[in-house]
Amino acid sequence: MMSASLPTPSLHTARLRLRAFEDADANDLFALQSSAHILRYWDSPPWTERSRAEKFITACRQMEQEGTGARLAVDRVSDGAFIGWCTLNSWNPDFRSASLGYCYNDAAWGQGYATEAARALLGWAFDTLDLNRVQAEADTRNVASARVLEKLGFVREGTLREDCVVNGDVSDSWVYGLLRREWQPSSEPIPTH
Repeated sequence: MMSASLPTPSLHTARLRLRAFEDADANDLFALQSSAHILRYWDSPPWTERSRAEKFITACRQMEQEGTGARLAVDRVSDGAFIGWCTLNSWNPDFRSASLGYCYNDAAWGQGYATEAARALLGWAFDTLDLNRVQAEADTRNVASARVLEKLGFVREGTLREDCVVNGDVSDSWVYGLLRREWQPSSEPIPTH
């Protein structure tokens, strides 16, 4: 494991600002992570206690100090609203690999924000961390998430059968991989709407 810290970047896109989590994000974060609708394909149950938000933010800082990844709050530039977060974690400098994840408010779905934010994060990751591979997983029922990954150039590599059990609900996950040589930072124009 790396012992050096990995400063959380500040990234900007046409419509979004990706930044380190702050204590003030706890309420917005709890609202997001406590929604059963938003988390219906998540790999753990919705939060029921607000203290989980503080623990999450503390874990973000710990991740930064340990140099194992970066978890970024995502704000919409037009109104400054917190719309969700994305993360690059499980960074392995020996294998030059990491995992991508994200979670967004349902009000922000279907507008290309997840793709736009992930493209910025992946650009930083491939440039800064010298990655060779990024992996992502999505519940096989989560068509929207699969579409985001495919837009970014990820290739579906297989299915993890019954790999998640949340509140007794058993589900499969698709595994996606994106290799450095396949990465195209601007493979599609940034939406202007």
